[in-house]
Amino acid sequence: MNQPESTAGIRRIWKAALYSIAGIRAGWDHEVAFRQEIILCMALVPAAIWLGNTAVERALLIGSCLLVLVVELLNSAIEAAIDRIGEDSHKLSGRAKDMGSAAVFFSLWIVIMIWGLIGYDNLVASGSIVQK
Repeated sequence: MNQPESTAGIRRIWKAALYSIAGIRAGWDHEVAFRQEIILCMALVPAAIWLGNTAVERALLIGSCLLVLVVELLNSAIEAAIDRIGEDSHKLSGRAKDMGSAAVFFSLWIVIMIWGLIGYDNLVASGSIVQK
């Protein structure tokens, strides 16, 4: 007997959520950088709420932190897939891993740029830190 489409959709969404939680858990269990970035996000999210003056600024500050986590998980997935293929050194395997690492590097620079610009604008340029 076929299940109603809405039940299949809800079940599919539920399973997808469980797979996502498993992926986050795998990142936490196997990737030191991911753990460090999660801990950093736990500190930066409250700081973003304090530092951002508008919803857009807060979204940029928090979103940039989440972007690092997304890119780190993708980089870890690339590395795991390459390692699954084999431990032999190959220029394409090295290139894939290096490009994943470069993606993490750029995502971290996005955080630095967003936090620097918003922080400067809201703390220094507005006179909150430096007295005019």
